[in-house]
Amino acid sequence: MPNSFQLLDQHLDLELQPEDNLRIANLCGQFDQHLRQLERGLGIEINSRGSCFRLIGNAEAVRLGADILRQLYTETVDSGITADIIHLALQVAGADAVREATVDHLPEIVIKTKRGLIRARGANQQAYLHAIQHHDINFGIGPAGTGKTYLAVASAIEALETERVRRLLLVRPAVEAGERLGFLPGDLAQKIDPYLRPLYDALFEMMGFEKVTKLLERNVIEVAPLAFMRGRTLNNAFVILDEAQNTTPEQMKMFLTRLGFGATAVITGDLTQVDLPRGQPSGLQQAVDILRTVKGISFTLFHSRDVVRHALVQQIVNAYETFEQAKKARLTASANS
Repeated sequence: MPNSFQLLDQHLDLELQPEDNLRIANLCGQFDQHLRQLERGLGIEINSRGSCFRLIGNAEAVRLGADILRQLYTETVDSGITADIIHLALQVAGADAVREATVDHLPEIVIKTKRGLIRARGANQQAYLHAIQHHDINFGIGPAGTGKTYLAVASAIEALETERVRRLLLVRPAVEAGERLGFLPGDLAQKIDPYLRPLYDALFEMMGFEKVTKLLERNVIEVAPLAFMRGRTLNNAFVILDEAQNTTPEQMKMFLTRLGFGATAVITGDLTQVDLPRGQPSGLQQAVDILRTVKGISFTLFHSRDVVRHALVQQIVNAYETFEQAKKARLTASANS
């Protein structure tokens, strides 16, 4: 019996034949990590039971997802499926264009600030703003310059000014990038201030120095290192955890369990710029692996094409991605030889 599927509106049921448990396990990956990668690449949901799969989402995206699953299942006859193979399959199939098309129908979100209107630039930023408005916990992951933190701060300011929340908390882990805090002059507040400066800059740009200063004095806005969050319960607050790639798994769990009623959280980070000690796993990476299937949590993945800084920044990001992929390919070839 050939591979077959039945299209049901935006649900697509796919049955892979011949049924082979080892091949199915290879296709899905450990803890279904391969399916989660396909979900992120296509912007859909994939549920599986044995050789039966249900794909949920935009009709074109689920059709493409079914085609990719059938192709990958065929490849399991002769070889193992890896994250690199899935990434290549998504690229060849044009998944980026399909994923961007799925958000074209979303209403444009315009954020009003004291200094003017803020609009999304591109499909990913539009999807990001939409996700923040409709989910209590949101992850924005990708390279520098893609607007992850800037748009999160803008959304937080709008939520505060429209009284959807009572306070803003902007949080960062204070991780030294090759330096030691103890050698910096000043008290603790002065030592950690450089780590929080990008958050202050965004606030000042959108609200003005005087207003931000007043709200900081009244503790309506709080900018603090991650360690200060332990033991707190955050109700009716908009909380942003920036540079989350530099959290440990324990810190990430601690942060996520601080949220109370009426709270919204946005976690941003770049997994290619981890400053943790060598061998220390990133709490952001672990959170993506653990929480990908949890309902009510959104994940927006940014890429080099989403960079909105100087044109050279996009080229730099692309160059580093190419270098890392080549390095990974060499290590894989060396391990297999």
